[in-house]
Amino acid sequence: MKNLVKKYLLLNRHEEKTEEFEDLFQSHPNYPSVFAITDTFNLLSIENVALKIPKEQIEELPKEFLAIYKSKIVLVYKSKESIKLENDLLVKSEISYSEFLENWEGIIIAIEPNTNIKITSKNNTSWFLYSLPILALLTLSIYFNKHNFYSVFTLAISVIGIIISFFILQEKFGINNSITAKFCNSNSNLSCTSVIKSQNSNNNYLINFTDLPILFFGISFIANVLLPNASSIIIGFVSVVSLPVILYSIWIQKFELKKWCVLCLVVSVLIITQSILYFLFNDFESILKQNFSVFLVTTIFISSIWLFLKPQFEKKSKLESENIHLHKFKRNFTVFEILSEEIEEYDDFEKLKGITFGNKKAITQLTLILSPSCGHCHNAFEDAYTLIQKFPEKIFLTILFNINANNNDNPYKIVVENLLTINEQNPKLAQEALIDWHINKLTLENWVRKWNTETPHMLVNQHIQNQYHWCVKNEFNFTPVKIINDKLYPSGYEIHELRYFINDFQQLSDTNESLKAV
Repeated sequence: MKNLVKKYLLLNRHEEKTEEFEDLFQSHPNYPSVFAITDTFNLLSIENVALKIPKEQIEELPKEFLAIYKSKIVLVYKSKESIKLENDLLVKSEISYSEFLENWEGIIIAIEPNTNIKITSKNNTSWFLYSLPILALLTLSIYFNKHNFYSVFTLAISVIGIIISFFILQEKFGINNSITAKFCNSNSNLSCTSVIKSQNSNNNYLINFTDLPILFFGISFIANVLLPNASSIIIGFVSVVSLPVILYSIWIQKFELKKWCVLCLVVSVLIITQSILYFLFNDFESILKQNFSVFLVTTIFISSIWLFLKPQFEKKSKLESENIHLHKFKRNFTVFEILSEEIEEYDDFEKLKGITFGNKKAITQLTLILSPSCGHCHNAFEDAYTLIQKFPEKIFLTILFNINANNNDNPYKIVVENLLTINEQNPKLAQEALIDWHINKLTLENWVRKWNTETPHMLVNQHIQNQYHWCVKNEFNFTPVKIINDKLYPSGYEIHELRYFINDFQQLSDTNESLKAV
């Protein structure tokens, strides 16, 4: 499902949000539901709708949209004559309007196209950087060694094999690749993932089937670069010896798994091609005349590197999978609610006056109690301010302070006094002054020079003292103190993670209102 939605995001020019969508979607507590899709769109500030409409209104729908068809989510492409459907395997099929309407449940998910496209000059140079070592070795080999036609052909096959081997490893370790997704799942009989991740391909031995391509072609490439003519003959002979393994691989795909892996078949074709070339250019006795030392050293070297790297890749893949499950648990609103503690002495909290941001009528009310001398307060405020910028209508942020108005030895007292004085006169300027202190991090001297005010009014000192006494009453002798909807914000959560629960707070409020109305 995630591949399909990412494709839909690309069609609507939301390229920069596809990777973030995948992380948020997979870790959603309701994954992989329609609600998980729309909730993730909301988190990414993508305007969207999910609704059931009369089937006769299909003409009014956009050219592309997500729909529930035969109880599955598909990507729909409308044209004048027919409908094209694309499933999560990115396989397309074309049907008539009547057939679509017969099996369509009337439910759609649609998003607003991105009209604010950021043009960046950043080029994707990763493939070029990865290929530089191979190109360098090829250049050196051609310059220092004498290659014949057979060795050049073997070297070319090795390069192609290394590329295919990387694709196989990506499938094995769960790394999405749009290139392989297109041809690995072009019909129902093809599934690279099913074959590569099957028990037949991944046994408990030190080296298994999925390791063989990268080892074989990696060894072939290095050996061919170092000693081309002799190594190409040895590689051809090893290819011939490997034919039973190739036949066994094909037999497993055909009769046991009943699925074909395009990547595995390409590897088979490459090795069979090398075997045929060996018989065309060499006789069987030629293998006995070759120096095996370079090939053996290369085999030991490449195998040792792979046996060292393989556990690291497996560990990383396992940790990423576990992280998704843990994140899903952490994003559960019930867990968040349980960990939110009640405030013992809540009286008079509503009377405390601070600097505010966002929509005062918002359901999600976040309060931060800060100290101008606290380094952690900078991060807390910056995270909260980022949330306000992203969800200005859904969050209301209040900034209070925990500082003793009677402590004249505190050099940072003037910051709070000036902030609250400015806030009495012009709340917008107070917001800018707060941003200068916590986000722009002006020095005390520069900040006071920029935001200097007259002697603080007694009312301002009273505000500071009220906030300080409220903190003392609740034994809040630390900063920042985070309060969410009259409860202490869970200590195990960062401020930026509040975005996961904005819709949950809204639903909870709606439910409570409905119960009151009954």
